Amino acid sequence: MRFLLLQARNPDDPIRKEEVGQFAARLGVPRAKVTPWDLLAGPPELAELASYTALLVGGSGEYDVSRGNLPGLEATLAFLRRVVAAGFPTFASCFGFQLLVAALGGEVVRDPTNAEVGTVRVCLTEAGKGDALFGALPGCFWAQAGHHDRADRLPAGVVPLAFSDKAPYQALRVPGRPIWATQFHPELTEEDTFRRFRRYAAVYAPGLSDQAIRARLRPSPEANALLLRFRRLLEGA
Repeated sequence: MRFLLLQARNPDDPIRKEEVGQFAARLGVPRAKVTPWDLLAGPPELAELASYTALLVGGSGEYDVSRGNLPGLEATLAFLRRVVAAGFPTFASCFGFQLLVAALGGEVVRDPTNAEVGTVRVCLTEAGKGDALFGALPGCFWAQAGHHDRADRLPAGVVPLAFSDKAPYQALRVPGRPIWATQFHPELTEEDTFRRFRRYAAVYAPGLSDQAIRARLRPSPEANALLLRFRRLLEGA
């Protein structure tokens, strides 16, 4: 199995390499099976996906859907609409979730008051409890999060699968297609999140000490199992 990972990270950002390894680890595949694609240079052509089993869309350090500051944003949104129309297997995380929401006609807003930075409690909707991917999770579970943007309105027809106290939409599925997205980060463990907070402290956690950041974190084993289950669903297991 091979995966194409869309990334929106600056060339000197060490998280670029770390993110590839994190997705590979949670998918349970060798790192070489996850190929990064730099969204700052624009999205791939749909034909590029023929060499891959599934598409992954990662997070973002300095780019926001609400501010529209990703170079070539409209081209990326158009690409994601083509991916959905083709029904190509996809898992999008955090910034990727917001991109998918915007691409399909939903609304993403900047909401610092309800920002989630740390490990958050996420609960399933009734649809989530019956979902092929999310239904294996407990009704509520812990997940890693780091965002100021959030979905305020989902696209028509998209199924909401989970929510949290501060974000009414934490996960979605495009019905009838192997396409899921989460506002939280299933690819990140507690330790991964700590390192990422330290890297983006000026953006997400200004003024917080390492001790204060640690206090916001806890393990998230159920959320971390999602990507492996996604891979197994694609394998037909």
